[in-house]
Amino acid sequence: MATVVDCPTCSKKVEWKEENKYRPFCSERCKQIDLGAWAEEKYAIPAAPPKDPLEEE
Repeated sequence: MATVVDCPTCSKKVEWKEENKYRPFCSERCKQIDLGAWAEEKYAIPAAPPKDPLEEE
């Protein structure tokens, strides 16, 4: 039995199997929408700014 996941874009149920070339997405359209969101910087990984080694404490 294949694992079923929700498409990250539209929440449609998707079987996680090797034949699904768009997994975890349900379609190429949902995959492209997600890629566009990354390109527009709608997603971000939180991080602290790097410390300047020349800056005095």
